[in-house]
Amino acid sequence: MLDANAVDYETSIPNNVGLSNDRRVLKALEKWHPGYLDWWNEMGPEGFQESLVYLRTAVGVEPGGWAKFDYVRMPEYRWGVLLAPKEEDRLIGFGQHKDQPAWQEVPGEYRAILQRLCVIQGDTEPASVEQQRHLGKTAPSLYDMRNLFQVNVEEARHLWAMVYLLQKYFGKEGRAEAEGLLFRRSGDDDKPRMLGAFNEATPDWLSFFMFTYFTDRDGKMQLESLAQSGFDPLARTTRFMLTEEAHHMFVGESGVSRVIQRTCDAMKQAGIENPFDIDKIRALGVIDLPTIQKKANLHYSLSLDLFGSEISTNAATAFNNSLKGRYKEDKIEDDHQLINATYPVLKPVDGQFVLVDEPALTALNMRLRDDYTRETDGGVSRWNRQMNKNGIDFEFKLPSVSFNRSIGLFSNIHTTPEGEALNQDEFLSRKDEWLPSSDDGAFVSSLMEQVTEPGSFAGWISPPRIGIDNKTGDFEYVRLQ
Repeated sequence: MLDANAVDYETSIPNNVGLSNDRRVLKALEKWHPGYLDWWNEMGPEGFQESLVYLRTAVGVEPGGWAKFDYVRMPEYRWGVLLAPKEEDRLIGFGQHKDQPAWQEVPGEYRAILQRLCVIQGDTEPASVEQQRHLGKTAPSLYDMRNLFQVNVEEARHLWAMVYLLQKYFGKEGRAEAEGLLFRRSGDDDKPRMLGAFNEATPDWLSFFMFTYFTDRDGKMQLESLAQSGFDPLARTTRFMLTEEAHHMFVGESGVSRVIQRTCDAMKQAGIENPFDIDKIRALGVIDLPTIQKKANLHYSLSLDLFGSEISTNAATAFNNSLKGRYKEDKIEDDHQLINATYPVLKPVDGQFVLVDEPALTALNMRLRDDYTRETDGGVSRWNRQMNKNGIDFEFKLPSVSFNRSIGLFSNIHTTPEGEALNQDEFLSRKDEWLPSSDDGAFVSSLMEQVTEPGSFAGWISPPRIGIDNKTGDFEYVRLQ
């Protein structure tokens, strides 16, 4: 008998959900599969479909030992449908259905909102692959190239995760939405992806590291909230997605750290103490620290917009109906229903930013964003400890939540990264001080040259401390074809 936590590779679609006994859904997924492969070959990593990549593939869903590593061509990667182990007799942990048995089927009254949650989550997954499809051509090492492709295939598997839910639980409408996930394109004027940050370009590797640190962390927060859902298949699906997502954020945080380290090393070797002596630092072929800060400002502000409006009746409805919880809902000590609870929301009031107590139900997006900021700031603190260790007088900071916003209470407000109010003209005239300028972009792009010798790295980034799967520094992570 197949272990319930093992992945069945005997079907055309690897899974641990019994697809061999669910012919209707298996047939629907098999019908969707060719369109998916067409999308992957058109919009996946450009120029590397024949390369052998040292990738991890899930072979189970238990906490330890769930993946194996081996060389595979990306179009032949065994994408599949994987859910975390089922918790027998699981009870819903929040909302008006708290302490009731978790739903194994979609409650009819919540069908539309659950479908929408699956579609929005699903749309972000192929979008990031599309945003990153050209980066392999400028990879600073085979190690980094492999990490990029690992992120890509796992984001694509997360698309499969949402498509499975749509195909199995949402009938004809779900099948149509699954097709729509292959139709939209990141940055396309006529058929863009649903969320703004996923229509932005990822022009260089520093942007990729920032994206995987800041924007993938938003994804983590959203997945953690969905992992609390009273709809058990969604909760189990997102719990396993979180297992894979951890590597993506590691790629981001460690990637930025390696860029910082190389810059510090180059400055010290050249005897440059002033981190704002940008021309001299750039002449060394490394990325100056103020430009790294600008990139962080951009990606943090774009990621904040992904949380939506600070005050949201939609978020309240999803929570009250036990569909989407809070971040680590099961670790919070309160009534998990928020009937009379309040939460402080930062609001612009008469030119000042003031904390105002709002009903906790409608302030759920604000709470999730605050959780995100606390986690994000942890990585920034680690970068600053790295600066201190290197003896460089520079401090990275997260900008004010009011800075460079397009959604929510601050969308019509212009401020400096410190939160100082500006009018629109002042902001536009000074934005290159705080956000990457065209000159910054051109300089960073000028450094982006592909390095394919095993164990070699581009001059603007340091090697990692340890390799993937404990491989040695000269391991050939990608065999180019």
